[in-house]
Amino acid sequence: MSCEIHLNDIGTVFRLTILDCENQIIPISNASNIIITFKKPSGVSVAKLGTLYTDGEDGKVQYVTIANDLDEIGNWKIQAKVTLPTGTWNSNIESFKVYDNL
Repeated sequence: MSCEIHLNDIGTVFRLTILDCENQIIPISNASNIIITFKKPSGVSVAKLGTLYTDGEDGKVQYVTIANDLDEIGNWKIQAKVTLPTGTWNSNIESFKVYDNL
């Protein structure tokens, strides 16, 4: 059984990787700002403060949901934006579905 994300789940970890145009990992250990934007099924976008997953050399950022984050059922989108001294990069846009509860 695969993992489903449900309405009002707390503690769900979303992890994204920052890549260049050649799909190579961009080291982000010196990132000054990590923003993870969620686009809800209603079209409303919400920006959250992300964190490094490890030391940043793997290019991975993450966000862990809190109360009221996953407040709509349906298809969502997510994208990370990382600011480094050398520029700003965005992750690929990913999609996920939030399911209702019984």
